[in-house]
Amino acid sequence: MGEVKLIGSSGSLFCTRVEWALKLKGVDYEYIQEDLLNKSELLIKSNPVHKKIPVLLHDDKPVVESLVILEYIDETWKGYSLLPQDPHERATARFWAKFVDDKCVIGSWQAMAMQDEGEAKAKTIESVQELYAFIEKQIEGKKFFGGEQIGYLDLVMGWKTLWLSAMEEVGNVKLLDPEKFPSLHQWAENFKEIPIIHESMPQQETLVNYFQGGLNYLRSLETNKP
Repeated sequence: MGEVKLIGSSGSLFCTRVEWALKLKGVDYEYIQEDLLNKSELLIKSNPVHKKIPVLLHDDKPVVESLVILEYIDETWKGYSLLPQDPHERATARFWAKFVDDKCVIGSWQAMAMQDEGEAKAKTIESVQELYAFIEKQIEGKKFFGGEQIGYLDLVMGWKTLWLSAMEEVGNVKLLDPEKFPSLHQWAENFKEIPIIHESMPQQETLVNYFQGGLNYLRSLETNKP
């Protein structure tokens, strides 16, 4: 099926979900570690619009944006199915995947990044938890979002298993309490038990340093604004 390369960063939740998909499909690939502070010519050439990771190179043809890459992988390599076969279920999975990335990931980052420990931060945390309540309802009564085996939406939500706890540590916040979100908590435990998933997870310390470094960099940019 041709040569496959993945341009990414080991701490990126968006890159890890692509790695999980490739491994579930049994696809051999070369991982190219990107220096996000000194972006390579290969990344800029492969993704000239956003200049962001991940980028999947399939026979040197680039595919960008992690959700798009997941669908490309599912359509290109047969066998293990990521997306449901039913059209309505596929559309529903796409909707919630976009919701997770556009609302939950960004909201969690904002809660982590807030330096104000007062009412404003408390309201931000409450707003983020309201978002996760929608996801909690989607997983109630299920082992995985994909049913009895993990699928597209499980890979998209997979960042909750480790990345979110690193965000909580860096930001000194608690966004997902197991007692308040029992179904999501149980899903995360089930998800982490899958060998392919567990083996591809970075260390907690690596993620804490990743988020703290990113946060420090953005704050330095704000401080140095004219």
